Amino acid sequence: MSENYFDSIIIGGGAAGLTAGIYLARGKATVLILDTGTIGGQMILTHQIANYPGVEEISGYQLSSTMRKQAASFGCEIKSNVKIQNLLFKDDLKEVTLNNGSKFTAKTIIIATGGRSRMLKVPGETKFKGRGISYCATCDGDFFQDKEIIVVGGGNSAMEEAVSLTKYASKVTILHEFDHFQAFEHAVEEAKANPKIDFIMESHITEFIGDEKLEAVKYENLKTHEIKTKNIDGVFIFIGYEPNTEMLADTGIEMTKWNEVVTNEMMETNIKGVYAAGDLRQKRVRQVTTAVADGTIAAVDALNIIHK
Repeated sequence: MSENYFDSIIIGGGAAGLTAGIYLARGKATVLILDTGTIGGQMILTHQIANYPGVEEISGYQLSSTMRKQAASFGCEIKSNVKIQNLLFKDDLKEVTLNNGSKFTAKTIIIATGGRSRMLKVPGETKFKGRGISYCATCDGDFFQDKEIIVVGGGNSAMEEAVSLTKYASKVTILHEFDHFQAFEHAVEEAKANPKIDFIMESHITEFIGDEKLEAVKYENLKTHEIKTKNIDGVFIFIGYEPNTEMLADTGIEMTKWNEVVTNEMMETNIKGVYAAGDLRQKRVRQVTTAVADGTIAAVDALNIIHK
């Protein structure tokens, strides 16, 4: 076989992809992991992971770094910051072509490209992204030392990151469009108990305002339709994710209307030998632990095809 042939190619180097690589390589398969960005995926954007079984507390960066070392130690070839030009999923061999002309083939493919932060898509958001608007508390929290900030969202990420941001900010206001939160009760209670955190409920931001950097937001009360302006130093947005599935548009992979990949319980897609694992899948719970589980299942099933 060509040196560019592998038993399995994994597209995506987050929790699901790295786990799949570990299991495949330990199962005596040759493995190539490709990532269009930095290895680690959404994990590296997470300040603290406190609910990973067997680990009391670890940063997302530390966990992803350990997973990468494990995958490499078992024999996985890992390439980051690549650009994928084309995917061709044939019955016998799957092909991945990069924009530099490199072509790799494999018997099986595991797609683990994860997702990305969802934007509010209101005026000024694009302009002030990175200039007052952030989607990553770990990356940008220390830029707001002794500043007043808003956290947008009502899920676990919003609650947990709001609490984390109080280490830097003088005041954190959680702004949410509903009259209740979707986060776990303990996360909500922790946020409510923090003296630095205030709440604006049943409201949404309608515009970001400023000159060279963000200076204020306009927000609307969804019950009274009253619009107010609040001077602010920064806004952190945690309103969910969008799956990174654009590259799959012409591959024949079945997806939902939200562009999530459809799989069965063994992570198989509608194309034999092609699997999906992690946050790009149609699923309800998106955690590091569920991504790890997906990667494990996909790899174990793929080994059955590889060693036939």
